[in-house]
This record gives sequence, structure tokens and C-alpha cells, in this order.
Amino acid sequence: MSSSQFQLIKEARLKNNCPECYSNDSLELTIKQKLSETQFYKSITNEIVSDINCLNCELQIFPVRWTDDIEQVVNYHKRGLNLKTKSVALKPISWGIITFFTVIIIATILFATGVLVL
Repeated sequence: MSSSQFQLIKEARLKNNCPECYSNDSLELTIKQKLSETQFYKSITNEIVSDINCLNCELQIFPVRWTDDIEQVVNYHKRGLNLKTKSVALKPISWGIITFFTVIIIATILFATGVLVL
């Protein structure tokens, strides 16, 4: 039960020409950061994804079709990002499992040393 999703970090209109329809001021840059979640933890990763869509011809412009100008503008926007820091947050079930095994290990050590007698 692992899921990944991308959270929108930045959205900007570019003043470059579309490589498909040559329209000016119709490119929209979207930058997203990856979030992962399982039943044991939630995490924010450093992985980012950037997409460019043309609002005029309604096509996604893939990085292969980016011109040097578009690539420079995308790199400029990536440098100015305020990314969330990479982190992992354990869910309550994880803390329960960790606590359970810690108690079992401590009980085993105390029993092996003779401090705890059944």
C-alpha cells in the first residue's frame, strides 16, 4: 500500500515561444515535489518534476522539444524554488512496532542476565 504523489511547488507563465504552435506567452511551467506515503511512514523527497504545457495548442512540451531559451528559463525558476526539506515522519503503527520490539529485547536481556525471573 505505497502511494506517491506530487505536490505543486511553483506554477509560472513563460514568455517564450511554443515550439509547436509558435505562440508567445502561452507556455505554463509547473514544478512539483514528490511525496511518498506507506502505512508505516510519510516522506518528502528531493525529487522534483517539471512540466511545460502550451495553453494555446493544449499540448505538453516534453524536454526533448525545449529550446535553449526555454531550458534556461526553467533552470532559472528551479534555482529560486523553496523546496520542503527532505523528511520522514513515522506513523503511530510504526511507533507501536518499535516500542513492542524494544520491550521484547529488554525483557530478553533481563531474563538472560537473571534479573527477571518467571
